Amino acid sequence: MTTDANLTAISSQLAHLGEELDVPFLKLLGVRILKAEMGRGEILLALRPEHQNTWNVAHGGVLLTLMDVAMAVAARSADPGDRSVVTIELKNNFLQAAKGILRVKADTVHATATMAFCEAKLYDDQGAICCMATGTFKFLKRLPTRNAQGERVIEVDERKA
Repeated sequence: MTTDANLTAISSQLAHLGEELDVPFLKLLGVRILKAEMGRGEILLALRPEHQNTWNVAHGGVLLTLMDVAMAVAARSADPGDRSVVTIELKNNFLQAAKGILRVKADTVHATATMAFCEAKLYDDQGAICCMATGTFKFLKRLPTRNAQGERVIEVDERKA
């Protein structure tokens, strides 16, 4: 049985696995990306006490976030233009309580010029499926952001520079 102390230790060990996504909320949660290629996405989260509900299992909001993120990663990796995506629709089925280290595997089932249709499964550290989801994502070109002075700035993608 995995204890809260064990999960905290495992969480810090996993901090070097995969990559951290550059999204403040996902950094706060501790989400790690393992794969983003060819229409597939895979992410990982070692549950910590603050991710749990009153029954000491993963809070449904954490699970839904993981499903959304993994499918968005899959959708983006299916787009040759490397555009951003926004969630249009998300349906999730909670099958059983989730504990321990969670892994979500997502696939792009179909993509058009403007949309991606994805599905995902969330597994606990025993390999049991805890959630299944489908989602629809709209491709968007990257929008300008504002710097500290309020000026519009277009982010340069360093991978293409």
